Amino acid sequence: MERNLKNVLVISFGFLLLFTAYSGLQSLQSSLNAEEGLGVASLSVLYAALTLSSMFLSPIIIKKLGCKWTIAVSMCCYVAYSLGNFYASWYTLIPTSVILGLGGAPLWSAKCTYLTIAGTSYAEKAGKNAKDIINQYFGIFFLVFQTSGVWGNLISSLILSQSSNQGEISEEDLECCGAYNCLTDTTNSTGSERPSDSLIYTLLGVYTASGVLAVLLVIIFLDQIKSDQAETEKEKLEASSFWSTFLATFHHLKDKRQCLLIPLTMYSGFEQAFLSGDYSKSFVTCALGIHYVGYMMICFAGINSLCSLLFGKISQFTGRKLLFALAAVLNTGCIITVLLWKPDPKQLAVFFVIPGLWGVSDAVWQTQTNALYGILFEKNKEAAFANYRLWESVGFVIAFAYSTKLQVYIKAYIVLSVLGLSMVTYGAVEYLEAKSSPGTPAATKKENGGPHSQETHM
Repeated sequence: MERNLKNVLVISFGFLLLFTAYSGLQSLQSSLNAEEGLGVASLSVLYAALTLSSMFLSPIIIKKLGCKWTIAVSMCCYVAYSLGNFYASWYTLIPTSVILGLGGAPLWSAKCTYLTIAGTSYAEKAGKNAKDIINQYFGIFFLVFQTSGVWGNLISSLILSQSSNQGEISEEDLECCGAYNCLTDTTNSTGSERPSDSLIYTLLGVYTASGVLAVLLVIIFLDQIKSDQAETEKEKLEASSFWSTFLATFHHLKDKRQCLLIPLTMYSGFEQAFLSGDYSKSFVTCALGIHYVGYMMICFAGINSLCSLLFGKISQFTGRKLLFALAAVLNTGCIITVLLWKPDPKQLAVFFVIPGLWGVSDAVWQTQTNALYGILFEKNKEAAFANYRLWESVGFVIAFAYSTKLQVYIKAYIVLSVLGLSMVTYGAVEYLEAKSSPGTPAATKKENGGPHSQETHM
């Protein structure tokens, strides 16, 4: 096997093992650590730390450690979060959330840097176009990586389904499920009851082992980048130092289009947080039991990945406006359904239809918003995507921060309001673009986006 391809596969399967653990843990936080809102508070802190590390840490750490050891050390931050869940308290989960958040951005930046250098190196040797090889390597990475949400949630559901706490949920308990939930930590004595400690420790043991295997895989099998290749990258990293990255990010806000895209970018964080935090707890866990959360998230992740690939291909024919409209209609329909529907275990299909349709719309938000940033800010992509990561993370932080303080129906109205504002400001961006180039038909613009990047999902 060609050496660069081997390294790409090592990184891909390392991330698969690592995020199999993280995706499962993230989906369960609102249900597993519901007491005093510890689970969602940890996610809010995690994304706040991620926001800071996205702006400051990545260039510094990669410059000091190199790509291989940045990936290995950052992976250890994720393992620390798994360990923090063994004895979940404010003194263990919050510090490990900060550690994970700080390690998240360097991990993804180092991965992108490594794949780019590996692709360029192979292209030079083989006499091929570097861009084509880099795209091929990223395609291999996401093909492997995107299945992590399926495996992580499948593991949690299979293990937690062994719980002896399962049973018929009474009508009285069901009254506290849904959008108008009873705002307490112990609403449902059957569906929301924590599984036994032995099952939780088994699950956390599997997740921790998966993370440790990821670290060992990278340390043992991933090659160091050759010094001559790394020097070129170091020069780039020095150019994007601490303050220059920080200032470029905020200087980019002078662009009116960037300011108008802030609501749309934040909405991505709001809608993902609502599904994984509020829907999973107040509908799925409450009415069906915690062991169904994994199956629900598999439905969301599977459809999301397939539609991300599909929309990336068809957007060049349909244009992005039509896809954004489709996503807005689907998300609005899902939110209205959540507000009107009283969850009933007999209506099992509905519990999966909502996250399935939500996955279709989320695929649009991710692929087309990323593509929109790339098209609008082609000459200033680094600052533009720094803003993308910043404002999406802010959306996550706000949504998780108020999660335990408000009833679900209020949070649903907030998400709906942000969606409405997003569509208005997005429309203004399209109007400005059309006004600035009235002679260019929208159909002739390059509007296609690549597969749904999971980097924003941590």
